[in-house]
Amino acid sequence: MQIRGDDATMTLYEAAGGEQFFTELVDHFYAGVEHDPRLRPMYPEDLSGPRLHTALFLMQYWGGPTTYSDQRGHPRLRMRHAPFVIGEPERDAWIEHMSAAIDAMAADPAIDEALREYFDMAATHMINAR
Repeated sequence: MQIRGDDATMTLYEAAGGEQFFTELVDHFYAGVEHDPRLRPMYPEDLSGPRLHTALFLMQYWGGPTTYSDQRGHPRLRMRHAPFVIGEPERDAWIEHMSAAIDAMAADPAIDEALREYFDMAATHMINAR
């Protein structure tokens, strides 16, 4: 996604503030996940790996460095999430925590809207159980 600024067009990654923005967003998100009985069982005891992978993925997706793919290959989100039972309750819990994380960031309205739209689509796409 491109954002039009005063003098130039930039990626959402750049417009949001780069690495720091996405690291903080992911930290807020995992603060909620850490204590959520619906989602916590899907994650390893140590959340540092998932935190890093999520932040790197989001940075890359929104136009930042390709570190995620350089380290882990193609994202293949559905394949990576296939081992977990993800129904609407899990999707809704995930969206709840990501929405709270976005709220905590108090981003520019265009960035906020783009993030919410993407996360809604992506979380719904991960549903693999009815």
